[in-house]
Amino acid sequence: MLKKNDEIQLEITDVNSLGSGVGRYEDMAVFVPMTAIGDTILCRIVKVCRSYCYGIISSVITPSPDRYDRGCDVYKKCGGCTFRHISYEAEKRIKLKGIQDAFRRVGGFEQIPFDVFIGCEDTDRYRNKAQYPLAQKDGRIFCGFFSAHSHRVIECDDCLLQPKIFSEITAFCTGSFMENHLSVYNEESGKGLLRHIYIRQGHHTKEIMVCIVATGRHKALDRLAKEIMQRFPDIRSVVLNINPDRTNVILGKECITLGGKDHIEDIMCENRIRLSPHSFYQVNTAQAERLYEKAAEYADAAGTELLDLYCGTGTIGLFMARQAKSVTGVEIVPQAVDNAKENARINGIENAVFTCADAAKAAQDYAKRGKHPDVIITDPPRKGCDELTLSSMVKMAPKRIVMVSCNPQTAARDIKYLTENGYEMQKISGVDLYAGTAHVETVVCLDKKK
Repeated sequence: MLKKNDEIQLEITDVNSLGSGVGRYEDMAVFVPMTAIGDTILCRIVKVCRSYCYGIISSVITPSPDRYDRGCDVYKKCGGCTFRHISYEAEKRIKLKGIQDAFRRVGGFEQIPFDVFIGCEDTDRYRNKAQYPLAQKDGRIFCGFFSAHSHRVIECDDCLLQPKIFSEITAFCTGSFMENHLSVYNEESGKGLLRHIYIRQGHHTKEIMVCIVATGRHKALDRLAKEIMQRFPDIRSVVLNINPDRTNVILGKECITLGGKDHIEDIMCENRIRLSPHSFYQVNTAQAERLYEKAAEYADAAGTELLDLYCGTGTIGLFMARQAKSVTGVEIVPQAVDNAKENARINGIENAVFTCADAAKAAQDYAKRGKHPDVIITDPPRKGCDELTLSSMVKMAPKRIVMVSCNPQTAARDIKYLTENGYEMQKISGVDLYAGTAHVETVVCLDKKK
């Protein structure tokens, strides 16, 4: 029986959905992060459960052919990237297999009508957004990312997933914070001013928004807004977000514009998109466009009445609105709905309406009112759709449902429900928006059974 701190020789034969390598020792599954299929390692056991255990690498005895150093000195600590120790080709194989395994194991699908896996064209510097937690030590303020499963900030001067200018902006901000002797929020005491630096950049427009998340307002932040816009001409918006609550949620409800506009703009699928701090917007614009093109292909929305659940700032629905007869978008975040309405206006799209509501309740209400859209697009959060949303979609009886999901497990669960209630899965594709990480998107097309 394995015990904590035992060292064993282990061959890695698989990788799980979280990106950890898997080996077997005396009928026990052993999960080891930062390993690759084909590795033979010396593994130290760090936690033992009933039928499985966790280990870490003591040394690599025989490296896998998939091993490839993609750079970054801090990824092993920061909790962001998972696959920087293997080639991107190996990463794509793992993600494709992860989608297929989820639909077999969770969904119970023996036959999976897989269409295509669309990998990232750019595996570094692809993100358009970063949220940096702040920390303070020995009078020095720095930012970075939380270590895995903790709120300990790992300092990172230059994340290879972010545009280079983000690092220059964070360095400017932290320098200003120290010059003005500002305090950093302490989660244990609930005291301190500064919580996060949150940056967005339009992929196509290059417009930048800098959002300082703090427990209150300070005159030094007003000065910072003026100085940072002079230093970086692409910064078009500096916003203070007030979050005084003792919570893990990053953004508070109140936003104060300190400099420039209260939003930035980008181009998504030929539409101009207006973004506020609270707006949902896919972090990889180039790949999101490829994802939405695949969703539009599946929807085949020409001349249809389309319902877009979890619509965010309206990017998917507005992309399809030029072909559809009408688009109705539903989103629970008020600021995102405001952005969606404004996005429709500035793009001259008059056949799209957006409603601020919980997706499940809105779907239930539409079903009760006998609303029958031709196509439903749904892009739920990681937890997927709840049963009320799914049952209401079924009652509306659209001829087609297209589900976009950032979680293959919940997507498989939800698709199983739909196929058990009158729908048939036609096609499924994988789209990688998050190279280097364990996350992957799926888009699934279902037609109503005849």
